[in-house]
Amino acid sequence: MTEKEKVVVGGERWKAAMGNLTEMGANLDSLQKFLSKKAVFVDDETFSRASLASEQARSIKTLEQRVETLERELDAAIAAAARARTEKRQAEAAQKAAELRTQEITKELENTSKVFKLHMEELRAKQEEISKKNSEIKVLEAIIQTLSRKDSGGTGRLVPHPSLNNQ
Repeated sequence: MTEKEKVVVGGERWKAAMGNLTEMGANLDSLQKFLSKKAVFVDDETFSRASLASEQARSIKTLEQRVETLERELDAAIAAAARARTEKRQAEAAQKAAELRTQEITKELENTSKVFKLHMEELRAKQEEISKKNSEIKVLEAIIQTLSRKDSGGTGRLVPHPSLNNQ
């Protein structure tokens, strides 16, 4: 860029800046006129009271916001406590159901044990009965063998009964 071009560009910038300043000045003038029409001039005491009232209003607003926050937190805590109570009741109900089921199973096991004992007693009785029958069979076998010897003419030889050959 040449020196002349720089001067032209710089001059345009100054013109634009001057136009902006003029416009801002006009805006300030209109704002000043507006304020002079609407402004209320008060003494220092009235201004102090208004400032105090404004400060109190800001404090009240801040406190109201804090109260709202605390109310939300309290509501959340109450809801959490209600959920905890519900969960506690559910856990207690589940525990009670488990205890009842345990009692049922225990009774069932006790009954099964009693039935098992009865069956064992029956089996022992049957074993004793079988043992007695077995003894009776042996006695009968001996009697049959003795009778068989007498029938065979006393050869002195033992002849088992044909029904005993299977054993």
